Amino acid sequence: MLRKSPSAFRHEAETKSLSFDVQVDPQLRTITTDSKRVQQILKNLLSNAFKFTSQGGVRLRIFTLANGWAGDNAVLQQAPWVIAFEVADTGIGIPAEKQRIIFEAFQQADASTSRKYGGTGLGLAISRELANLLGGEIQLRSQPNEGSTFTLFLPLTYVGPRAPIGPQTGELPRLVETSAELVRILPPHQPPAERVPDDRQSIGPEDQALLIVEDDPHFARVLADLAHDHGLKVLVATRGAEALALARQYRPMAISLDVFLPDMLGWTVLSQIKQDPATRHIPVQMLTLDEDRQHGLARGAFSFINKPTTTAGLEDALSRITAFSRPRRKQLLIVEDDAGERLSIGELLRDDETDIVTAATGEEAIAIMANSPPDCVVLDLRLPDMTGFDILERVKDDPGLIDVPVVVFTGRELSPEEDAQLHSMARSVVVKGVESPERLLDETALFLHRVFADMPVDKQRMLERLHSSDENLVGRKVLLVDDDARNIFALSSVLERRGMHVLTATTGREAIALLHETPGVSIVLMDIMMPEMDGYETMQVIRNKAEFRRLPIIALTAKAMKGDREKCLEAGASDYLAKPVNTEQLLSALRSWLHR
Repeated sequence: MLRKSPSAFRHEAETKSLSFDVQVDPQLRTITTDSKRVQQILKNLLSNAFKFTSQGGVRLRIFTLANGWAGDNAVLQQAPWVIAFEVADTGIGIPAEKQRIIFEAFQQADASTSRKYGGTGLGLAISRELANLLGGEIQLRSQPNEGSTFTLFLPLTYVGPRAPIGPQTGELPRLVETSAELVRILPPHQPPAERVPDDRQSIGPEDQALLIVEDDPHFARVLADLAHDHGLKVLVATRGAEALALARQYRPMAISLDVFLPDMLGWTVLSQIKQDPATRHIPVQMLTLDEDRQHGLARGAFSFINKPTTTAGLEDALSRITAFSRPRRKQLLIVEDDAGERLSIGELLRDDETDIVTAATGEEAIAIMANSPPDCVVLDLRLPDMTGFDILERVKDDPGLIDVPVVVFTGRELSPEEDAQLHSMARSVVVKGVESPERLLDETALFLHRVFADMPVDKQRMLERLHSSDENLVGRKVLLVDDDARNIFALSSVLERRGMHVLTATTGREAIALLHETPGVSIVLMDIMMPEMDGYETMQVIRNKAEFRRLPIIALTAKAMKGDREKCLEAGASDYLAKPVNTEQLLSALRSWLHR
């Protein structure tokens, strides 16, 4: 096994005109360990060595050491013999201050989006944890511009893992969630969040509860006290995973959700809540420092308030969401000049708890909204007296209407500029077509917070087909652009199991060439952090081609920092997903865009 593993890299060495030497100690002793895990570590180390080396070469040396281990690894200290696997290269090297972080998932010494070399992806993070599970460790020696040497040290006989790295959790760290999902190797090193007392042990079937998702204990207490003053029970979650579990178990009346959580973005929590038929009707109020109002509202958030805010501001926001959540009849306004269209849309969206009001002109629609703001508006762009854009401008300028969800339902062909303008003003845009009834029903049900289980069976089936069926994925071509082979493998496995044809590119230029050479690409998954030509630049080049202006592009980025989402959308992305990629979230996005 040890002699076989490096052989796959000889071709890469020849391609890059690099030397590749393998030196094995002739007195090498037999090792008893997990061969597959050792092979994976070696492949990861060699892969990175070749990635970051453009001249010179790579050397793999395998040898044994006598007892006398000087490190803090208790397993190696007790081993009479230690075997070493040394991978040395003449590449770019790693500065001393960067040598620690490269063992974290998706890190690189050069953090710019257009760096010359790719990142380490999950490789070094996985290798470190595999070495730990095998009772060994990995050490690094490196100098900038002189190369790097990674050495894997293992006991000759496997005796179990060394003490886990990082906080003790009572369980081994998960290396990979599934082959289809990219996850963090270890949770961030941080003290456990202070637990804010809540009412989960005393919530009865008739109680109304507010789920507070917030890792700031002081802010959570303020919200909890206000909720108690409104006669509500309270659930408090400090992490996204806990919030999702509590939402499914207790079905709270409403949710207050912070965007920046320790384990995932609040956008991911919102997306999963709105994708689950059991929880999608629950109104969610987003609290964040970010000004990304439209992003949250378009994905089904009820309202959006910025931190920091005053107690009076929180009181007002809580009163609004509480009033909205209580049983009442809702109003849906349909703005459409064609009488037949108005009738068919009304029949599609009608239910026992919603009053449908219609308007044939823009002035009539504005008068209705001014008199009694509706809970949702379906708007056609072509009206006899004004355009839908004019109505959206009026809505945007009216403080009493700014949060009213507007779904633009149009058969008109939109220019890229019009499409971008609409997405900045309306919650959703549905283009009329063969499959548009399902999407219109889905969008309005989302913004009206309709309970899925209370909808007629035929309409439940329409939404199930939209969200759960892979009909729109089968046979479609997807271009996956990522410079990390492990990410390509994991995501390709997911997509191919759904019947998609996967094309892959590891650079922006290769992606652009593939699009020109391959007709019929339906959607692109674009990694942002790539060597030489980053995802932003690649998307801009694609959008400059007239034939690709309507091509859906979903940006994937591991940075998930403030401003990244805006940069992705400005560069031409249709949607944005943060790494680590959640499989269900990705599939939901693909179904949604390919359904359109």
